[in-house]
Amino acid sequence: MMSGKQYNGQEVSCCIKYFIFGFNIIFWLLGVAFLGIGLWAWSEKGVLSNISSITDLGGFDPVWLFMVVGGVMFILGFTGCIGALRENTLLLKFFSVFLGIIFFLELTAGILAFVFKDWIKDQLNFFINNNIRAYRDDIDLQNLIDFTQEYWECCGAFGADDWNLNVYFNCTDSNPSREKCGVPFSCCTKDPAEDVINTQCGYDVRAKLVTEQAAYIHVKGCVPQFEKWLKENLTVVAGIFIGVALLQIFGICLAQNLISDIEAVRASWPMPAR
Repeated sequence: MMSGKQYNGQEVSCCIKYFIFGFNIIFWLLGVAFLGIGLWAWSEKGVLSNISSITDLGGFDPVWLFMVVGGVMFILGFTGCIGALRENTLLLKFFSVFLGIIFFLELTAGILAFVFKDWIKDQLNFFINNNIRAYRDDIDLQNLIDFTQEYWECCGAFGADDWNLNVYFNCTDSNPSREKCGVPFSCCTKDPAEDVINTQCGYDVRAKLVTEQAAYIHVKGCVPQFEKWLKENLTVVAGIFIGVALLQIFGICLAQNLISDIEAVRASWPMPAR
């Protein structure tokens, strides 16, 4: 007790404290939303009732994007929000370190992607072909591939013949599928006059001569089309990455300033009388 005397010492910056709190509560809520969407998608596919089925899919399950991104945003938002509100230096230090690790991983990935371009291209080719095999195994994966092929106006990793990897679309004599020697509708060139999507437009198209296929489908692969898109939008992509990096550095600096303020305030507290 200070015998009626008011102690005037250092105070924690309210601006920094509530800015970190407000910024991170948005991240926290977005993380909850992403996790909720991911869990709902898995529930609709029956994954939650049979957890072992998570590893059954031969290709990539897009729900993992929601789960991983949502999980990271939830952890960052929670530690930053509660750490700032409760002036908890442990949570704020965890927030800073976690954000720093993410920044370091992004920087490392960017450098490696620039240095090992050919290896990245091979991995992208492998990734796309692996998902082509599992095209009919998962509706979310199917929608992702269709969106990719429609957006970049491409077909397969390096061409339409990559769809030979899929059991429904391959041209082997033993294939009983009606889609034999065809491609998904997302490979087809679109007629602006058509209001309804013709989902059968890719049937038997690869049975035609290669020179004739271009009249019906996109013959370029998604890997070269992605490279072309990246070159054409390099400034925008670089700007987004730089913006995200600066935002992360800004967040780390703010958290470190708040930690310093909290520790300085606690150090200035009078020692209790014995």
